[in-house]
Amino acid sequence: MLKSLRVANLAVVEKLEAYFAPGLNVITGETGAGKSVLIGALELALGARADAGAVRDGAKEAEVEADFGGHVFRRTVSASGKSRAWIDDESVSVAELRELGARLVDVHGPEANHALLDESFQRETLDAFGKIDLTRYRGLFDGWSATMRRIDELEDDGAGEDELDLLRYQVDELESASLVPEDDTLQERHAAAAHAVDIVENASAVTEALGGDSGVEEALAAIQPRLAAIARHMPAAEEWRREAESLAAGVEELSRSIADAVSSLDAGEESFREIDDRLSLVGRLSRKYLKGAAQGGAATRLLEVLSAKKARLHSIENREEELGALKARAEGERKAMLESAALVTAERRKAALKLSRAVEKELKELGFEKARFGVAISPAEPQAHGCDGVTYMFEPNPGEPARPLASIASSGETARVMLAVKIVTAADPDRTLVFDEVDANVGGETARAVGEKLHFVSRGAQVVAITHLPQSAAYADRHIAVRKAVEGGRTRTTVETVEGEARIDELSRMLGGGATTPVVRRHARELLLLKEKICEKRK
Repeated sequence: MLKSLRVANLAVVEKLEAYFAPGLNVITGETGAGKSVLIGALELALGARADAGAVRDGAKEAEVEADFGGHVFRRTVSASGKSRAWIDDESVSVAELRELGARLVDVHGPEANHALLDESFQRETLDAFGKIDLTRYRGLFDGWSATMRRIDELEDDGAGEDELDLLRYQVDELESASLVPEDDTLQERHAAAAHAVDIVENASAVTEALGGDSGVEEALAAIQPRLAAIARHMPAAEEWRREAESLAAGVEELSRSIADAVSSLDAGEESFREIDDRLSLVGRLSRKYLKGAAQGGAATRLLEVLSAKKARLHSIENREEELGALKARAEGERKAMLESAALVTAERRKAALKLSRAVEKELKELGFEKARFGVAISPAEPQAHGCDGVTYMFEPNPGEPARPLASIASSGETARVMLAVKIVTAADPDRTLVFDEVDANVGGETARAVGEKLHFVSRGAQVVAITHLPQSAAYADRHIAVRKAVEGGRTRTTVETVEGEARIDELSRMLGGGATTPVVRRHARELLLLKEKICEKRK
């Protein structure tokens, strides 16, 4: 739920803070006062496109901040057009801002209402209303789609006899090399074999120094009794004795490791030639298949190349057989998918009838007394959302054929149809619904009905609405008035939560077009009393 909105240096707004309440929040004010700037500021905080032209003249940057209780969204736009965004004081991308914002706020204005005309929005709204479960269908669709993609890959594969012959030769050449992962150590073994005499000579000297007569092992053994004797009179020496004992064990292990390693070293000329030939083979294959000379891990990478080429060869040689099996599988998957889609279609038809009746009822109360509303379900090619086309149909006047809403509805009609849809679809208490002049181009009893409907929707979710009509504004739980004044040659916009007599003043201004008389003020009070009676009756 939106708690507050802070705006600085945006359009005609120098600085203001607006506070919102649960239920219906209404924003009113004279034309040009800055009502729409508030909605624009909220949309900017939620990731809307940033425009440097919106920065107030003379300011370095505009800043907006929307507090939703659980999250605080902040956005700045510099005079050069650079934008930055934060969520809970952590820097984020505008895409992240937009993604989370879409889950918190649903804006319906002159532009946003166009979503109602989009088939995907109409279908998603229907599915949400009818609680349509697409889980099984989507699983079957994904499986069938994957099979069809593999079929397309095989059918588009232009492999010919030349590629087949080359692959057979390459697989044979790599297999003939009998490569093993241990060949990755050829470089090390080659270097050791090339210097085997030096290695053996030096290793012998080292092992002799460690374990031979007068070697390190003997010296460490000789000092053990002396350290034990010291320890009898000086307890700290016991730690020295244990350390000397540990060193002796380490020296013994080191000497043994060196001796074992050198003993396994084959210093023969024939062994060296075998390693040299093997290293040359790996180097040649590396240059050919790895685009480079033999390096660390070359044998392992060559084995990976062999595996890939064998898989490719197998695919080509068995393409027709695989295609046949895939097509048979695709046929079965498509049958199961279409059976599931038929169940989805049946559920959608039931939901469409209920939604049509519910929306039509609300439209009658919103001034469309003779209008007809329907949801047409038509066959479509399988897609992730099913095999149905979903179209909202609208007949504003009797005698006219029902046509797609997108092709005939005016902006005012679209706004009221959107409101009707929002009334009958389940409200989300965690979302804020924003309506920008949903009551445009209406008046009298219809304006009162719009106010009543907005109030009804706000019982399930917070609603923020901009209106010019006092009949709608009278239904507010919180009434925010936007004022403008000229100070020092500059226009300044302020906001005020109006209550009591101040609210009567604002409603009177809206009723009288600026001329406030006792009659107008009495009418304003009557609007509030009527609202109380109607709301009490609906409880």
